[in-house]
Amino acid sequence: MNITLVAGARPNFIKIAPIIKAIQKAQKGNKLVKYRLVHTGQHYDKKMSSDFFDQLNIPEPDANLEAGGGTQAEQTAAIMVRFEKELLEHKPDIVLVVGDVTSTMACSITAKKLCIDVAHVEAGLRSYDWTMPEEINRIVTDAIADYFFTTSTDAGENLVRQGVNPANIYFVGNTMIDTLYQNESRLQKPAIWEDISLNEKSYFILTLHRPSNVDNENNLADILNTILDTTVGFPVLFPVHPRTKKILEKMEFKNDRLVQLDPLAYLEFLYLIKNAKAVVTDSGGITEETTVLGIPCITIRNSTERPETVSVGTNELAGTDPANLRRYIKDIMSGNWKKGQIPELWDGKASERIIENLLSIYSGN
Repeated sequence: MNITLVAGARPNFIKIAPIIKAIQKAQKGNKLVKYRLVHTGQHYDKKMSSDFFDQLNIPEPDANLEAGGGTQAEQTAAIMVRFEKELLEHKPDIVLVVGDVTSTMACSITAKKLCIDVAHVEAGLRSYDWTMPEEINRIVTDAIADYFFTTSTDAGENLVRQGVNPANIYFVGNTMIDTLYQNESRLQKPAIWEDISLNEKSYFILTLHRPSNVDNENNLADILNTILDTTVGFPVLFPVHPRTKKILEKMEFKNDRLVQLDPLAYLEFLYLIKNAKAVVTDSGGITEETTVLGIPCITIRNSTERPETVSVGTNELAGTDPANLRRYIKDIMSGNWKKGQIPELWDGKASERIIENLLSIYSGN
């Protein structure tokens, strides 16, 4: 079995690393499986790309399509043109895509047009928010993929409602959590820890990048001021996404307790999450990590494609109205937050299940 693995953006790297380890383990067990790693270049900032390869021990990509930059349409087109050439020169049995970024959708379309099978890891996630580019990427990918690896039973049910054959859906768990478990003992204390004398549970973490939260300057200011007003006495560490950074610079927003940081490498960022009092975010993936680490998490969104982080885990949806944040942060400050549990099959073995299933599917190849 020959697999082409696709990685393009920070979340992809975190999810693809344990899959590579599972392939290498299968190879040591004399299983007939080979892989080729293709980096689309969607994220080209060092802190959001190459650092993750280094820290997660991901091998150098066999190909880098260098398709970063431009609008979403320009980036999609560049990835498709370059990935088509890659597949024509190195045709696999199957293309494995992960997550819901532009690279996921673009490479899936390209593979299917060349009559190559596609497997989607994290299939079936749905926010039902069509303003999110990721939702469109998920729906398009799931509409044309051949095999579907899910993180929850809810995701599988979404796929069945979409018309997917249940025989092609595999509930395997969460590869992002595989990476967390594999690296938890290797976490690195970032320089900011000593610089401002941080202690465990003595700070909040904030991440924001979605257009609904950051594009309107007044709305962004309301979010920041609400968080700062209700976390009195605690610094708020804010690793700033490049998109958000441009807007903050234009606003000239300043507050001594808002500690703005450049994007952090994986092992440093996870160290801060693990030791935080709480996290406020509009990211989906971070809510999975906080759930497993038992850290209170508030999501500034009206919906989530990861409902198990709310129904089972430590996450709560606060909506996009900044005023709603107050009661949630009050609960955290008073120590009145739900405990949460770890969702089913989030046990660090999802990647091994994926490779075992693929080997079974392609055992005749």
